[in-house]
Amino acid sequence: MPAKSFGYNRGTFVENNQDDYSSMTPPPLVDIKGLTQAELIAFLAGIGKERFRAGQILRWIYSRNVCSFAEMTDLAKELRSQLEARAWVSELHPEAVEESSDGTRKYLFRFRDGHSVETVRIPMESGRTTLCISTQVGCALGCAFCHTGNFGLIRNLTTAEIVNQVCAVLRDGPVQNLVLMGMGEPLDNLDNVVRALEILYLPEGLDFSPRKVTLSTAGLVPQMAELGRRIKVNLAVSLNAATDQVRDALMPINRRYPLKELMAACRAYPLGHRQRITFEYILIRGLNDSLQDARRLVGLLHGLRAKINLIPFNEHAGSSFQASTDETIGAFQAFLLDRGLVAVRRASKGRDIAAACGQLKGKLDGARQH
Repeated sequence: MPAKSFGYNRGTFVENNQDDYSSMTPPPLVDIKGLTQAELIAFLAGIGKERFRAGQILRWIYSRNVCSFAEMTDLAKELRSQLEARAWVSELHPEAVEESSDGTRKYLFRFRDGHSVETVRIPMESGRTTLCISTQVGCALGCAFCHTGNFGLIRNLTTAEIVNQVCAVLRDGPVQNLVLMGMGEPLDNLDNVVRALEILYLPEGLDFSPRKVTLSTAGLVPQMAELGRRIKVNLAVSLNAATDQVRDALMPINRRYPLKELMAACRAYPLGHRQRITFEYILIRGLNDSLQDARRLVGLLHGLRAKINLIPFNEHAGSSFQASTDETIGAFQAFLLDRGLVAVRRASKGRDIAAACGQLKGKLDGARQH
């Protein structure tokens, strides 16, 4: 009876009823873009190479945007051959780009399995640039105001797919700030998000400061605590209502983690000196934009080191919601400011393109199906 051996095939074990071990399915190539620095050092140690080689490889990939081992000329030819046999360096190129008259640029990235996500580059009034990246294909949370929720959750992005959005957009120029608030709920993909942040923070890599990176969540309370334990990152909470009744209607996650639990998690989140939690409040006409709503919000955030981003609803086809009027938004903001809260009115960007998150994906994926 032939001996059994085991090899890897597409990341899973497969059984080989072979006596000849040379016929085993070889392990899949390792994507260097998906490795943290510690993992890359361990990978190199496994082929007998020194740990300092990891820094050299990371600088080639992230500082010089080189994805071919053959071009990494300060590595010995033997090492380059070993790397080519065991590893690769993934990269993304946009399938489509739309640019707004205000300079906002939206990218559609399609992956090998045919699924796609959006990434948005936003010019700020300060002259700096913010990049909004996605963490999932679709989203499971089904928020009533969010176009992405129409797709449902298809899958999590890998660590490399998160990092590669940043690498691809950096070809168009520098980015100062990152926000994880594109398609998907970042805390629903916590392990890959934390690994991606570790890579983005690497001094030998893209060298983003944690002070310049913000993660936005709809309020997954247990994962908020775990995030705070595992890595430093600014926290933003998509709040959008000051009562459970309204928030239940807008955000089904609130039925699992109501405002009392969410606020307790916010108060427990570790903050650095002068750091605040950002609360995103999308203003929807006639639903959450009255002065009574503003008064409730003041009470809800009492004692928290908070900053409130007031965001006019981004109207899109298929939604019955409307943006609040300028006068209503101004009165809401003034009420908060008069009571000592930091409240910033965010200008709506990219209104002349497929601006709401998921619209470009929906438009182009729909065209591909016809």
